[in-house]
Amino acid sequence: MSITSKGILTRLASISMYLILGIISLMTLFPFWYEIVASFSSSRAINSGEVFLWPIEFNIVAYERLFDDGQLFVAMRNTVVVTLVGTVLNMIMTILAAYPLSRRRLLGRNAILMMITITMLFVAGIIPNFILIKMLGLMNSYWAVWLPGLISTYNMFVMKTFMEGLPEEIEESAAMDGAGDWRILMQIFIPLCKPILAALSLFYAVNWWNSYFNVMLYITKSTKLTVMVKLYQMVNKVDENLLNNIGGNDAVERILLTPEAIKAAAVVIAVLPILCVYPFLQKYFVKGVLIGSVKG
Repeated sequence: MSITSKGILTRLASISMYLILGIISLMTLFPFWYEIVASFSSSRAINSGEVFLWPIEFNIVAYERLFDDGQLFVAMRNTVVVTLVGTVLNMIMTILAAYPLSRRRLLGRNAILMMITITMLFVAGIIPNFILIKMLGLMNSYWAVWLPGLISTYNMFVMKTFMEGLPEEIEESAAMDGAGDWRILMQIFIPLCKPILAALSLFYAVNWWNSYFNVMLYITKSTKLTVMVKLYQMVNKVDENLLNNIGGNDAVERILLTPEAIKAAAVVIAVLPILCVYPFLQKYFVKGVLIGSVKG
């Protein structure tokens, strides 16, 4: 086979690969795009099945209804608090656990790792956890949400593996200069771990943003509910009764608004913040996932 033929085959293979990946990407993005389109479309267009790629009879009535009573703003604020504080606590605990476990000089290291691994296989269950939280007096407190998820064993092992891949000579050199473990961790390891820190922060943040089950279990005050719980309630309870509050004179709004549009708008509002944050962490995210890229 000539060099020209090989070049043509290579180019055709590349084009085919890009086409396949492009089709898969479009199939993955289409459901979310449809929710965006439906949230800006009228009730008549949605019910008649006309909505597909572009909004039909463009309007923002669904968003106006969601933000009308102000509850969604409160839920969004609560979600931001839960996400930020939860992510910071997660990263602190993950770093403090991963660093000593990544050092071979830690006494009883293998036994500790084995005990930690067991927690990935066996859990107490929902009812014992609920009883424990109630006995601790943490009901209607965000600590009831943060404490059970204070650390992810899997993410801790990822951080540990990354730290083990850092050159040991760096730690030895710092120790010879009189640096202790805290100084080595804060001034050497953490700056070198920026990629994995960004990746795990994104994992934790997405998990906190999307969490709703623990909030439903432990939070009963409506003023402390998060966006995902509000979304869960809308998806399960929204019906035509939600539209009864529209005045009789607002016939145009009644035509434009539909429960499906409300649900679609709620999905967009819940997902959009994470989509806005991801591009800023993407370069660190890619590096962090490739935990074996640093060699000693």
